[in-house]
Amino acid sequence: MPDENKHRKLHRSLVERILTGAGEAASADRASAFAGTGLPPAVQPLIDKVVDGPTRVTDADVAAAEAAGYNEDQLFELVVCAAVGRSSRLYHAGLAALDAATDRRVD
Repeated sequence: MPDENKHRKLHRSLVERILTGAGEAASADRASAFAGTGLPPAVQPLIDKVVDGPTRVTDADVAAAEAAGYNEDQLFELVVCAAVGRSSRLYHAGLAALDAATDRRVD
């Protein structure tokens, strides 16, 4: 299953890059956005919507985060971290389901 291992390695690289790579947003904020929790009250509602219902994000959500001092680049990074975090949780849940269904460990 080399392709599966390649995909897992690429996924780990993506996560590492968005969490620890260069960026405008603080790495702690990026990690919180990835986890979907723990951000300041002005930006948490935006991240909650990105995670649970991205079509519900409004201009007011972005404006509240900007009013709290976040710039467009920082917000973009936080939104990307939140979206990748959500998809990562789904990815790992899928791997766990495969593990349970096949009675083997899948990384």
